[in-house]
Amino acid sequence: MKKEVDFTKVVAHAKEYGFVFPSSEIYDGLAAVYDYGQLGVELKNNIKQYWWRAMVQMHENIVGLDSAIFMHPRIWKASGHVDAFNDPLIDNKDSKKRYRADVLIEDHIAKMEEKIEKEVEKGRKRWGESFDEAQFRATNARVLEHQQKIDEIHTRFAEVMNANDLAGLKQLILDLEIVCPISGTRNWTDVRQFNLMFATKMGSVIDDSDTLYLRPETAQGIFVNFLNVQKSGRMKVPFGIAQIGKAFRNEIVARQFIFRMREFEQMEMQFFVRPGTELEWFKHWKEERMQWHQALGIPAECYRFHDHEKLAHYANAATDIEFRFPFGFKELEGIHSRTDFDLGRHSEFSGKKLQYFDPELNESYTPYVIETSIGVDRMFLAVFSHALKEETLEDGSVRTVLSLPTRLAPYKAAVLPLVKKDGLPEKAREVQHLLMPDMMVQYDEKDAIGRRYRRQDAIGTPFCITVDNDTLNDNSVTVRHRDTMQQERVSIDQLLNRIKN
Repeated sequence: MKKEVDFTKVVAHAKEYGFVFPSSEIYDGLAAVYDYGQLGVELKNNIKQYWWRAMVQMHENIVGLDSAIFMHPRIWKASGHVDAFNDPLIDNKDSKKRYRADVLIEDHIAKMEEKIEKEVEKGRKRWGESFDEAQFRATNARVLEHQQKIDEIHTRFAEVMNANDLAGLKQLILDLEIVCPISGTRNWTDVRQFNLMFATKMGSVIDDSDTLYLRPETAQGIFVNFLNVQKSGRMKVPFGIAQIGKAFRNEIVARQFIFRMREFEQMEMQFFVRPGTELEWFKHWKEERMQWHQALGIPAECYRFHDHEKLAHYANAATDIEFRFPFGFKELEGIHSRTDFDLGRHSEFSGKKLQYFDPELNESYTPYVIETSIGVDRMFLAVFSHALKEETLEDGSVRTVLSLPTRLAPYKAAVLPLVKKDGLPEKAREVQHLLMPDMMVQYDEKDAIGRRYRRQDAIGTPFCITVDNDTLNDNSVTVRHRDTMQQERVSIDQLLNRIKN
C-alpha cells in the first residue's frame, strides 16, 4: 500500500538526496532562494527538455529565443510593470508578520473547499459503491451551504480586486474573521501596494548610471524581438516564440519551499494570431497544455482549471491550470489571451511599428497574443511531491520510493555488480558504458544489493540492472523495475532497446 508523504518530508527528502539545497546554507541561508543539487539539476533539465520538445520540436510554427535578463528600462514602463506590478500587502500588528492580502482570502476559501471535500468523503464511506458524487454535491445541505458562502466570497473578492479597492480588501479580511497564523489575532494594518521588481544600476559612476530592472518575467523579451524573429525566420501568423529563462521578483511573502521564490525559472510561449481569432486559440492552448501535463501519467484529478475573476490589464481571457500540491490546489501554469496590448505599448513607447503584413488579407495589423506560462520550479515541485511515496511491503517493511515519470527521472538506470569481485565490477562497467551515450546511468557497488535497490528507489531510478555470476556465462543481466519491483532477465545485446521501450 502506497501513501503520500507530508510536505515536511518532501522538503527533507529533496535535501537529503541531492535535489534541492537552501542557497548559501553555510552562511545561514538566504530566504526564498534555493540551489538545485546534482540530482535536482538533472530532473530540472529533463522537465525543460520535455517542455521544449513538446512546444518547439513538435510545432513547425513555434521557434525558440533566449533574450537577455537586462533590458532597456523603458520596456518595463511600456509593459506596465513600473506602475502596476504590485502585490497587496497587509501586516499583523501583533506578530509583525507580513502577508499578501489576496492570498489570505484565497487560503480562507481553500479551507472552506476542504470542508466540502470532507463531507463528500463521508458520503463516499457511508454509501460505498452506490455513492453518486455529482448528486451528493448538488443536494447535500452542508455542501450547498459551504458552496453558497464560497460563491459569495468569490463575488465580493472579485469586485474589490477589479476595483483595486484596498480598503474593501481589508474589510473583507475583517468580515471573514481571518486571523494571523502566527499570533491568532485580527489586528491588521491597512492594505498597501508593493512593487515586486528588483532595481539595479548600470554604469561606472552610480550617480550618473541608468536604473535597470532584473526582469520579472521572460515574456517582454519575446515581444520586443517580435519583428526580428518574424522577419529573419519568415514566420507567418499564427506562429509562436518560446523561451526558457530566469526571472526575479521581490516576493515579500515567499514560502512553501520552491513554490514561490525570488529567483525562479519560467517556460513561456507567446503565440501570435489574427485579431478576432484569439479566443479560439485560447481554447486550443488550454486543451493542449492540459494534455501535456496529463501525458506524464499523473492522475487527471490532480489538475483543474481556474478561471481568473480579476483579469490583468492586458487580458481579455485568462485561466490557470492548478495542481494539487501537498498544501492544496495552487497555480501551476497560466494561459492568457493578452490581446494586442504588449505589441501596441512597445510600438507606442519605442516609435517602431510592431505589425505583421498578412498576405492573405493584404493588410497590416498588430497581432493578438495567446500566452502559456509555467514555472519550472513549480513543475519540479509538482512532479516531485506527487512522486514521493511511502510503501508498506508484504513483509511489513516500508520503502520510500520516488515514482517519477521515466522521461523525467534524473538517472534512467543504475548498474549494480552483485559483489565487488570475480570480475563482476569490470563487466558492470562495460554495461554502464554501453548505456551512457543514450541516457544518464549511475554505477553503484557499495552495500548489499537490497540497500542499493532502496537507494535507487529513493532517487527515482526506473531500472536497476544487476550484473551477477550468470552474466559472465550467458551475457544477460537482471533488470528490476522500480514501481513494481518485478525482475526480468534481459540479454545485454537487447538491454538498450528494452529500457528505451
